[in-house]
Amino acid sequence: MPDGAALGPQWAIPFVGILLSIALFPLIAPAFWHRHFGKIAAAWAIAFLAPFGYAFGAAAAADAFAHAVVAEYVPFIVLLTALYTVAGGICVRGALHGSPRVNAALLALGTALASIMGTTGAAMLLIRPLLRANENRRHIVHVFVFFIFLVANVGGSLSPLGDPPLFLGFLNGVSFFWTTRHLALPMLFVCAVLLAVFYALDAYYYRRPGEAGAPDRDRAPEAIGIVIEGKRNFALLAVVIGLVLMSGLWKPGIAFNVLGAHLALQDVVRDASLVVLTLVSLVITPRTARTGNAFTWAPIEEVAKLFGAIFITIAPVVMMLRAGEDGAFASVLHLVTGSNGQPIDAMYFWATGILSSFLDNAPTYLVFFNLVGGDAHALMNAGASTLAAISAGAVFMGANSYIGNAPNFMVKAIVESRGVRMPSFFGYLAWSAAVLVPLFLLTTCLFF
Repeated sequence: MPDGAALGPQWAIPFVGILLSIALFPLIAPAFWHRHFGKIAAAWAIAFLAPFGYAFGAAAAADAFAHAVVAEYVPFIVLLTALYTVAGGICVRGALHGSPRVNAALLALGTALASIMGTTGAAMLLIRPLLRANENRRHIVHVFVFFIFLVANVGGSLSPLGDPPLFLGFLNGVSFFWTTRHLALPMLFVCAVLLAVFYALDAYYYRRPGEAGAPDRDRAPEAIGIVIEGKRNFALLAVVIGLVLMSGLWKPGIAFNVLGAHLALQDVVRDASLVVLTLVSLVITPRTARTGNAFTWAPIEEVAKLFGAIFITIAPVVMMLRAGEDGAFASVLHLVTGSNGQPIDAMYFWATGILSSFLDNAPTYLVFFNLVGGDAHALMNAGASTLAAISAGAVFMGANSYIGNAPNFMVKAIVESRGVRMPSFFGYLAWSAAVLVPLFLLTTCLFF
C-alpha cells in the first residue's frame, strides 16, 4: 500500500460521504434510507476502492480492503455480534418502574459493569430493562442519551476490557491496571457530574403534569418480583471476556496470511470461539427470553453494514494521520506539540477526542499512541500524563456522536425499534455540545 504521505485530503471524501449520509438521509429521506442504507454504504466503499485501485494499482486496493475487512472489521463485528446475541438472551422481567431513582441506579450499574464486561456488553445487557422500565413514560429520550454517554462510553475507562482503544494499548504493552490507576479520578468525576445532571433532568420530567406512568406515591416498592430469564448467558458473557483477555495475554508467535492480511493465531482462536458462543447462546436461550426482549437482528444488521463501509473508507484517513509531519494532517501534530518539542496533554486529550468522535476510536488511539513515541514502558512512566490524556480522549469523547463508538449506534437502533424516536445525528450532536463539551472543558482544567 502507498505511504500515507502520498495521499492528499481528497482521499477522505468517501469517508466524509458515508458520515454525511448517516447524518442527512434519515432527515431528508427516511423511508429511502431505511430501505437502501446498505447499498448507500457499499457505494461509498466502492467510491474509495475503485479510484484507489486506479491510482495505486489493484493490488494496493486489494491490500487496503483485506486489511480493513479481514484484520479489523471481522474481529470487530464478530465480538459485537457475540455480545449482542448473548446479552440479548438475558431478559429481566418484573415491575421495574422508571422513576429518577431507578433510572439513575440502572445507569450507575451499567457504568460500573462497562469496565468489566465492555461497553457493548453492559449496554446490550441493560438497554432492554431500561426500555421496559420507562415504557409508560412520555419524556424518555434523555434517558437513552445519557445511557449512551455513561454506559456505552465513559464507563469503559478503567480496564482494557472496557473499550477497544484501551485493549489496543494493552496489546501494545500498557499494563492491565495502568488505566485503572490513572483514569479513575477523571472517570469518577465525569460520571458523577453526568449522573447528577441526569437525575435532575429526569426528576424535572418525572414531575411534569401529565407524565404517564407515574406510580401511586403510596405504593412502596419500585421494583417488584424481578425475574431473570436466560441466566446461562451470564456464563457465556464470562467466557467472552475470558477470550478477549486471552487474545491479549497468549502470544504463541504463529500467524496466518489471509488475503494479504496477517492474523495471529490467538486472534483466530478468539474469533472462532466467539462464533461458537453466539451459536450456543441461540441454542440454549429460552425462546421466551428473546421474545421478552423483542430481540431482532435489525440493529446488528444496520451496524454491520454501516460500519463495514466506515472501516473501508477510514483507511486512507488513518494512513494520512500515521504519516505525521509528512501527511496531509501534519497540522494535527503541530497542535499537540509545544515549541519546546514536548507534548501538550490538553491538546492530546482534545485532538484524540475530537477525532474519536467521528473516526473509529481504536485506530485513533493507536495513531496518537505512536505519535507520542509508541514505547509503552516510557509512556507509562515519564509520559504517563500524556498517555492518560490520549486514553481519556479516546474513551470519553466516543460519546460525542452516534458513530464515535459502536454501542452508540446499537443503542439508538434498539431504542428506535421499540418505537422511541431518538435524536437525529445532528440532534444528538446538540445534546453532546450542551452537556459533554462543557464537562470535558472542565475535565481538561482539572486533570490535563
